[in-house]
Amino acid sequence: MSAGDPQAAALALLDQMTDAAPLGVWSAPGRVNLIGEHTDYNDGFVLPFAIDARTAVAVAARTDGVLRVRSSFDESGASVAIAELDALFETPAPASVPEWTTYPLGVAWALLHAAGETANPQGLDLAIASSVPVGAGLSSSAAIECAVAVALNELWGTGLGAKDLARVGRTAENEAVGAPTGIMDQTASMLGEADAAVFLDCRTLETEVVPLGLEAADLEVLVIDTLVTHAHSTGGYRERRASCEQDAAAMDVAMLRDLTPVDLERAASVMDEVTLRRVRHVVTENARVLETVRVLRESGPRAIGELLLASHASMRDDFEISVPELDTAVEAAMSGGAIGARMTGGGFGGAAIALVPRDRLDAVTDAVTAAFSASDFRTPRIFTVQPSAGAHRDS
Repeated sequence: MSAGDPQAAALALLDQMTDAAPLGVWSAPGRVNLIGEHTDYNDGFVLPFAIDARTAVAVAARTDGVLRVRSSFDESGASVAIAELDALFETPAPASVPEWTTYPLGVAWALLHAAGETANPQGLDLAIASSVPVGAGLSSSAAIECAVAVALNELWGTGLGAKDLARVGRTAENEAVGAPTGIMDQTASMLGEADAAVFLDCRTLETEVVPLGLEAADLEVLVIDTLVTHAHSTGGYRERRASCEQDAAAMDVAMLRDLTPVDLERAASVMDEVTLRRVRHVVTENARVLETVRVLRESGPRAIGELLLASHASMRDDFEISVPELDTAVEAAMSGGAIGARMTGGGFGGAAIALVPRDRLDAVTDAVTAAFSASDFRTPRIFTVQPSAGAHRDS
C-alpha cells in the first residue's frame, strides 16, 4: 500500500503511465466489520462500517479500446482489450494476468454484463494506489473493486446505483477472482457514512445506516493487525463456506439464515459435534448482530462490549477461524482497558478490533504490544480507524 495520500499517489503513477490528462480520481474505503462474521454468505445479517483508509484510481483516456491497469503496491500490471474481457474470464483467476489485476479487470467485465447495452466502454489507463492494509481483514479487495466500479460507471455511462455497483464488485470477486465472498464488503465500501455503520440484510440486500455515536461517547476503534496474512480464494474460508451450504441442506433449509437459536436442539440430533458448532456460530452470530443494532439504538456504543467478546469466542471455539495472535490481541486489549474486542474479517489471520475509550488508547496499545512480545509473535501494526464515507469521485 502507499503511505499518506492515495489520491496523490494514484495521480503520480498515472503521470508515469501516460501524457494524457487525467479524467478524474475516484476512491473507495476499506471496511471494518463491527460484528457479523461468516453470516453474509449465509444470507444473514452484518454490521460493517467504511473506514478512513482508501483506495484511489486515477484514470486517463486511451484510443485503442484497451484497459491498462497498474498500481503503486505491485510492480506487475496488465493490458487487456475490452473486447477480450469475456475470453479472459472464461475461468476464474486467469493465469495470463497478475493475480491482483483480476480485481479491477473483473470489475470492468462484470460492469459491462450488468449494464448491457447501456454501456459505452472506452479504453482507459487506470492507476491505483491504496492506504488500506493488504491481508489484514479490512477488505483491500473491495476497496479496489468499488473505486474502479464508481470510476467506470461514470466514464462508461452505465448509470448503475450504489447497490448495483456493490453487486458488480461481488460478481468480480466471486466469478473473476474466484474468491467465494459475500456482498458485505462491497456494500460497506459503497454505502458507508461518517460515524455510522451499515446494517445489511444479506438476503434482501436491504440496508439501514445505524449511527454509532463513537465521537459523542469518546470512543475509538483500534485495529490490531497481527500481520498473519490470509487469502479468501483458498484454504479455510472456502471450506467453511462449503460446510455451511452442506449444513443448511442437512437441516432442510435454503440457508443457515433460516435457522434460529431454538433450532439448535434439533440440529444437535442430526449433526456431529463439529458440524453443530459451525451451525451454532452462524445462528448465534446473526442473533448478536440484531442485538447489537438494538443496543446501539437504545443504549449507545459503550453497551456493546459483551456482544463483541461473545462474537470472538464463537469464532474461536465454534467456527474455529481464529489464530493465537488474534486471541492474544483480544485478551490483551481487554486487559488494557478496552470495552470490547473481537477478530474481524474472514479469519485465519488478519486483524482484531477493540472498542477503546480515548484515554485508554495508549494503555491498550502498550498491553497488546507487550503480550505479542511475550509470546514471540511479530510486532503487530496498531492504528485507529474512523467510520467514514463510501465510494465517490474525489476530483
